[in-house]
Amino acid sequence: MDIIKSIEHEQLKNKIPVLDVGNTVRVHVKIKEGNRERIQVFEGIIIKKQGGGLNETFTVRRISYGVGVEKTFLVHSPLVEKVEVVRVGKARRAKLYYLRDRIGKASKTKEKLGARIENKEVTLKEDMVEEPVVEEVASAPEEAPAIETTEVATQEVVDTVKEEVVETVEPVAEVTETVEEKTEE
Repeated sequence: MDIIKSIEHEQLKNKIPVLDVGNTVRVHVKIKEGNRERIQVFEGIIIKKQGGGLNETFTVRRISYGVGVEKTFLVHSPLVEKVEVVRVGKARRAKLYYLRDRIGKASKTKEKLGARIENKEVTLKEDMVEEPVVEEVASAPEEAPAIETTEVATQEVVDTVKEEVVETVEPVAEVTETVEEKTEE
């Protein structure tokens, strides 16, 4: 995997909400004020979605005190706590810029008939649950003494392993000698 992609993959959220243009959403955003941190809610209509991967964004528009306010949020930002769908809107376009010119009821999208308000989420990567590591204790051979964690004990283990290897190698040497004798005849 590419180095940049692997770094970006670490920054992705595990689950992201399903966002559609035209939906009215409530975005919960973390805001830092001095040393305090609080969550502020921004409710409005999604007028556009763009980008992909780590750079995926969505823009939410609302009317505040008679003035149109638009905020663009990163989908994978740690500052975006959660996104709730309030209304499922009917949109036939990918970008709803025409809502900027409208005021009052005309600045809303029609609601889809029979649409259920569900906060669906797409799982991008599975939660990695670390399993406890269980160490298996292998039973020592009957011939070998109990192993202690000292250099002398490890040297004894090495010596016994060498002896076993030599014992298995000697019969192989005998076979090769007999094969050589037969090839000479």
